[in-house]
Amino acid sequence: MGETIRIIGIDPGLRRTGWGIVDSLGNSLRFVASGTVRSDDKAPLAARLCQLHDGLAEVLHQAMPQEAAVEQTFVNKDATATLKLGQARGIAMLVPARAGLVVAEYAPNAVKKAVIGVGHGEKKQIHMMVKVLMPKAVFETDDAADALAIAICHAHHRQSVAYRMAIAG
Repeated sequence: MGETIRIIGIDPGLRRTGWGIVDSLGNSLRFVASGTVRSDDKAPLAARLCQLHDGLAEVLHQAMPQEAAVEQTFVNKDATATLKLGQARGIAMLVPARAGLVVAEYAPNAVKKAVIGVGHGEKKQIHMMVKVLMPKAVFETDDAADALAIAICHAHHRQSVAYRMAIAG
């Protein structure tokens, strides 16, 4: 049957970075925890990035995930906002990488497709399907729910990669 793999999904944002942790065993997923790391929007950018770093590092230290997945950034019309989001995403990738985890990246449409079955959908649909897939899941923010969806996406994709490797080897 294999071993249980603990996965952290991270939804990067400068104001709020969501995180969600699931245990994956075969086709079964179990909710572990979720939350949101917040930065002080009145603080300088460098201080805000430190707040995100320290908050995520503490989550990883407490939960001890084995794999990480981060949502890719989409580019919007506001170049400054896109750049700031990219910096927050850098922190979201750096923290698990520094902890020795391989970090997978998924496009927003891939996350939606893995969770709701189609590449386009509203947050409400994603949150509803997260609850369907993991009835015990609790999340206080959209960011935490999105992070759980990213973790679910990774759980689905990591299984197909392992299966392909098993039949090829």
